[in-house]
Amino acid sequence: MKNTPEHTPKNDWDDVESPPLSDELLSRMKPVKESHPDIPKRVRGPQKKPLKSPISIRLSREVVDYFKSQGKGWQTRINDVLYDYVRNQSEESDRNS
Repeated sequence: MKNTPEHTPKNDWDDVESPPLSDELLSRMKPVKESHPDIPKRVRGPQKKPLKSPISIRLSREVVDYFKSQGKGWQTRINDVLYDYVRNQSEESDRNS
């Protein structure tokens, strides 16, 4: 089954015929970086938010399992919880000053 792009009508997509690749054609193929060395390597663009610091941290299995069970973005959610904690501690410290 073909995955059709949303912007392409199904009829147009079904009309496309892609013949199987022959052994001769496959043998002539080489990686893009060899065929076109002038194409720059893909690099990640600048982050939209301030940079985060990559670190290594040991967390309890229960904490990791809980956040991972919430799906993609679990590390960001851990960061958000810790960020809220730090912000609340700062506000509490300001009130006690």
